Amino acid sequence: MAARLLLVRHGETEWHAENRYAGVSDVALTAKGLRQAEELGQWALHRGVDAVACSPVSRARLTAGPAADALGVRPQVVEGLREVDFGWGEGRTIAEMAAEDPEAVRRFMEDAELGAFPGSEPASEAAARASTALRGIAREHAGGTVLVVAHNTLLRMALCAMLSIPVGRYRLVFPRLDNAAVTEIEVTDTGTALRSLNVPTWAPVHGGTRNLGT
Repeated sequence: MAARLLLVRHGETEWHAENRYAGVSDVALTAKGLRQAEELGQWALHRGVDAVACSPVSRARLTAGPAADALGVRPQVVEGLREVDFGWGEGRTIAEMAAEDPEAVRRFMEDAELGAFPGSEPASEAAARASTALRGIAREHAGGTVLVVAHNTLLRMALCAMLSIPVGRYRLVFPRLDNAAVTEIEVTDTGTALRSLNVPTWAPVHGGTRNLGT
């Protein structure tokens, strides 16, 4: 039986305004991020969610918390949903990195797999652990709907891997996932279908210009 996974990037963090790469760094949610988490919780309650899973990183757990509370369930913390380690890029902006090594940034922009930042987790490895985690959640909740709160880069890499898109192109195919927006996939034993992409939690559950399925 198919499972519906509602993939959500955590709420806004203190590094959001400067667009710093937050991978292994434990960055706090802003007041806006906490409001987004509360809005997500109300959205999940009306959407008809059966379970909640999240990354172990605090910004994801705090975003998932209100939804779990509203639904009366315990969030499942999944280690495989932890954000990518950006190595040399961790905690830095693209502009800061480009000032130091523009060629490294150019390679990364062209292909995030072949041009990965020095010391970072390889994109293919991150995509594999994330897609394994998501498929495991889908198997555990076959026939159900699960809200999964994780991270911008990891989720885009996982989408590429599960939809048979080269992982190194994740930035080009999926430019960004907005904070607390929902991307819905349908997962079966034979494959993955993308049902909707980056839909705000204040949008109607069905319809809208970003819905990719019926």
